[in-house]
Amino acid sequence: MTQENKVCQNCKKEFVVEPDDSEFYEKIKVPAPTFCPECRMLRRMMWRNERALYKREDDFGKSIVAVFSPDKPYKVYEQNHWRSDKWDAASYGKDYDFSEPFFVQLSRLLQRVPQPNLANIDLVASDYVNYASGLKNCYLVFGTDQSEDVAYAARTVNCKNSYDLFVANKDELCFQNVNCHESYKVSFSINSSNNLNSAFLNNCHNCESCFACCNLRNKKYHVFNKPYTPEEYQKEIAKFDLGSHNVVEDLKGKFREFSLNFPRRFVMSLHTKNSSGDNLHKANNCHNCFDVEGEAENVKFLVYGVPGVKDSYDIYGVGFKAELCYEVLACGASTQRARFGLINWSSDDLQYCVHCYSSSHLFGCVGLKNKQYCILNKQYTKEQYEALLPRIIQHMSDMPYQDRKGRTYTYGEF
Repeated sequence: MTQENKVCQNCKKEFVVEPDDSEFYEKIKVPAPTFCPECRMLRRMMWRNERALYKREDDFGKSIVAVFSPDKPYKVYEQNHWRSDKWDAASYGKDYDFSEPFFVQLSRLLQRVPQPNLANIDLVASDYVNYASGLKNCYLVFGTDQSEDVAYAARTVNCKNSYDLFVANKDELCFQNVNCHESYKVSFSINSSNNLNSAFLNNCHNCESCFACCNLRNKKYHVFNKPYTPEEYQKEIAKFDLGSHNVVEDLKGKFREFSLNFPRRFVMSLHTKNSSGDNLHKANNCHNCFDVEGEAENVKFLVYGVPGVKDSYDIYGVGFKAELCYEVLACGASTQRARFGLINWSSDDLQYCVHCYSSSHLFGCVGLKNKQYCILNKQYTKEQYEALLPRIIQHMSDMPYQDRKGRTYTYGEF
């Protein structure tokens, strides 16, 4: 395959489809994109309201907190009711209408089928969180998975008893850290990993009992990068009253000035091979990827991946063994072959689906659970589904949707 130069429908700038990109598109049987990578990313991100919560009423008049503001035209259920058996999204199923564009029909279905107020699963005593799974006793955390007793955090995985974290993996008893991983009792630190009983670290790794240090490796008992004996170290840090807000704020300023004396890494990457981007952790052959929290392989154009994502393109907030996914956000829990959708978990072969769980072979569906072979939420036999789906994909090209800016949406557009 050869390199292909294309012009973005949205920004009108030229972008390149590399030979390995074409191989991926052919592998998952989708056409090459008509938007450039940056515009594709913006288009996906518009669908992810991660941290803005609103007070509104659900469809039964109950006051709830939701990601949908009261003026939005969606039916909203409280998430426990949404996941219950008290209603069936399949009851909203409709025949496919070949007289109007697919995207018009999908938009209508999105407004008819109730949406959960928040995008969560498997929570215990964690009401004010969003885009989260496997949490216990967590409060105001977002994009967070498999954590316990964590508050005021975002993009954290497998953390415990910690507050005020942004981008963290396997941290415990940590406070006010950014991009710190596999650490214990570490505070006020940035871009560091595998540290113990330390504070005010910048780009330090495998350190113990270090205070206000930069660029250290495998060190103990250092203060402002100066070595001390264990006894001297304890006397030195005793001079700082970390229980005082004023002292901490003063230390932050002094540490920032101290940090300027040291060179910075051009990107933050740990245990990473043949990859490009920033904040990569255990990534292999990943390109143009950012905030990867571990075990990612053969991925391109990813923003925020949790462990296990593989062989996927153009994704945001995806992981936990997600594989062969394209143009999706918030898909995981062993989801495979998800394309052009959002918030689909534990499923296989989903296209243009929203909030579908434990399902397979769905096209243009919303809110289905434990279903197979459905189109626009209507149930079909396997044979009917496989006969109808190619006709719909062809119809999406024959009768594309065109927006007010003249951009054309056929099969393959998010």
